[in-house]
Amino acid sequence: MSGFALFIAVYLACTVEAVEATTIVLAAGTARDWRSALSGAATGLGLLAIIIAAIGPAISKLPIGDLRLFVGTLLLVFGLQWVRKAILRSSGYKALHDEDAIFQEELSAARAAKRGGRLGVSDWYAFTLSFKGVLLEGLEVAFIVLTFGTIQHQVGLASLAAFVAVVIVALGGFAVRKPLARVPENTMKFVVGIMLTSFGIFWGTEGAGASWPGNDLSLPIIIVFMALLSFVLIKILRLRHQRSRVSTSLLTLARSESAEELAPDQIEEDEIEVLEARTFVGSVKAFADFWYDFLIGDDWRGTVGLIVAFVLTAWLHRSGAPSWWIVPMAVTALLPFNLIRVTRAQ
Repeated sequence: MSGFALFIAVYLACTVEAVEATTIVLAAGTARDWRSALSGAATGLGLLAIIIAAIGPAISKLPIGDLRLFVGTLLLVFGLQWVRKAILRSSGYKALHDEDAIFQEELSAARAAKRGGRLGVSDWYAFTLSFKGVLLEGLEVAFIVLTFGTIQHQVGLASLAAFVAVVIVALGGFAVRKPLARVPENTMKFVVGIMLTSFGIFWGTEGAGASWPGNDLSLPIIIVFMALLSFVLIKILRLRHQRSRVSTSLLTLARSESAEELAPDQIEEDEIEVLEARTFVGSVKAFADFWYDFLIGDDWRGTVGLIVAFVLTAWLHRSGAPSWWIVPMAVTALLPFNLIRVTRAQ
């Protein structure tokens, strides 16, 4: 993997996370108190630095084989989540990621929350909202930097890519005091998801002991393979979604023609959204949910399937047979399985 490819991969992934963190801080500062919001962001960055300082050396001391297996598994879990969501968005089953809408939601929630200060902070809500947003999004940035940089022995270059991404996004966001909605985040998430998944397949398979035909030349082929698989699944799901919409429309029309017209007082009122209080317990729960999603993902069946695939790869390699193909084939089966299961429920 060249230094340029490493820089681009880390830069794109960190840009996505930086946009989301900046949106949260902007909402907290605009609706509440800028000093408290910026203090929360700075505190989150400080804690993030401590976590990196504690975890970084431990990761670098792992044997390269174990490190590749560990990182490959996490990258696959993490990357497949992004790929699945991107496929669902592109096929119409999931709404496109709208940073403006997210900003307005955070803004409304911030304005509705009670005001009050704690521990010398004038607005505790703005502080905790920014702190949590920066910390959670920053943990993903830290993971990407440490894993990509450590495996390629270029932590400095990976850190530089992350720093450039965060600075550009933060300066742009605070310059206009609006979320960077013009950043093609949906496309970037799709590209980054494919890249993370491809690196996960490549490094995880090597960590399990198997050797790729052509060594590093296999990585571009894996990336192209994942892109083609994703586009095929988008086409299939898009046709399925269109047929489903047509069937639903016809059924709705038939029901409306046979049903009696409802009186105004019979029309169901819109549900009133209740804003959940963002307490310390809620922050702890969000932190725990982050780690569950990060380590297990949104599909535990798929995670179990990936672990089984790596075990089979190691076992087959020890028997002397080629085993590099097992993980790619597992992804080829698990990705459509999850998408079909999710779309059937809709």
